[in-house]
Amino acid sequence: MVLRRPDLACPDGRGGFATTRINRRVLLTRSGSAVLASTVGTKAFAADPPRGDREPSNQLGALIEAHKKAYTAFGKAVRETGGNSQDRDRGSRTEETALLAICAYAAVRESDRLSKAGYLLEIEARGELDLPEHVQALLRSTMWNG
Repeated sequence: MVLRRPDLACPDGRGGFATTRINRRVLLTRSGSAVLASTVGTKAFAADPPRGDREPSNQLGALIEAHKKAYTAFGKAVRETGGNSQDRDRGSRTEETALLAICAYAAVRESDRLSKAGYLLEIEARGELDLPEHVQALLRSTMWNG
């Protein structure tokens, strides 16, 4: 048995839950504070980190340097006319392993998070952060091991 209350009647007279009618003007009026809050929050988030915490940790810095070296060596192997496919494959695997190490690094400090994100955004802009393993490693790196 369904109880219908006349004060909760739908516009078509069938009864049910009352809903409010929101048009564009009401939505814009009521969301003004949300826009202001999100703008302030975005500007605060985009601010530079504190001066003493700008450099990545030694461990993350070493991972980034190792990837840069592996990427350069891989590019050299690809460009060399005499380079054989074994050299390219080995270079590709080395570069991929170095990139996966960065993706998997659990960045706890603010400077590590910013450095990791900035570096990986550069890699992604080149279209090279595209393997499912990259995404899986990134997601796992954000989970707490407890």
